[in-house]
Amino acid sequence: MIRAALFLLLIAPAHAAPIEAQYAAYAAGLQVVSMKAEFDVGAAYHVRLSYRTTGAVNLLLHSAQDTVVDGAFTEAGRPQPSRFFSTGTLRGAPRVTQIDYRGGQPSVRQLQPPNEDEREPVPEAQQAHTIDSLSAMADLVRRVNTTGGCDGRVTTFDGRRLAELEAHSGGRETLEPNARSSFSGPAVRCDFTGRQIAGFRHDADAKDKQIQHGSAWFAALTPGGPLIPVRISFRTRWFGDAVMYVTG
Repeated sequence: MIRAALFLLLIAPAHAAPIEAQYAAYAAGLQVVSMKAEFDVGAAYHVRLSYRTTGAVNLLLHSAQDTVVDGAFTEAGRPQPSRFFSTGTLRGAPRVTQIDYRGGQPSVRQLQPPNEDEREPVPEAQQAHTIDSLSAMADLVRRVNTTGGCDGRVTTFDGRRLAELEAHSGGRETLEPNARSSFSGPAVRCDFTGRQIAGFRHDADAKDKQIQHGSAWFAALTPGGPLIPVRISFRTRWFGDAVMYVTG
């Protein structure tokens, strides 16, 4: 669920200028992740996300990732990625993923470590017409800005896992001032779920197959600006319940 939560931070509506935002995630009272998001979305979109673990969590997990996607929206408004690339470390071990897209079919060009070392392969037929998680969240946030709601469902494939992401409109709420966040005020709430359906770890347990739940709040940081995520609550496998706040 941390992946879904992180990727919610990435996209502004089609009319917006390029935006850069900073975020921090907390769990059990401690900051566990810091993140930077850069995004430029119009008829075409370019998104970059960089995050790293911090504090005591970094000593245990030592994870960092830099992810970028390029794509465009079809006439029907569906995100259509052209290239997804991610590089970084997970628990100190290097990881690289590159996916190219052609005719609605993802093609995995790079995958380190090899998938067969840790997971069951996702059948090629199930990969067809899937999109990456960044493009899926681009679709969600574009919808929030154009319709005021966030209802929708997509299937994502990241080179290893196949998952279903679903979002539902939760109305408007007021976020009270918080020392961890640079934002307070009215926001649009979206509740979301994520469920992995293929590509399970060889040692997967019941937790891997559970539906994960979370919520995100969208608001404009400047008068007349685009609605972007300003707060996200979610649950992680590593450190339990967490909340991510916009910090600047």
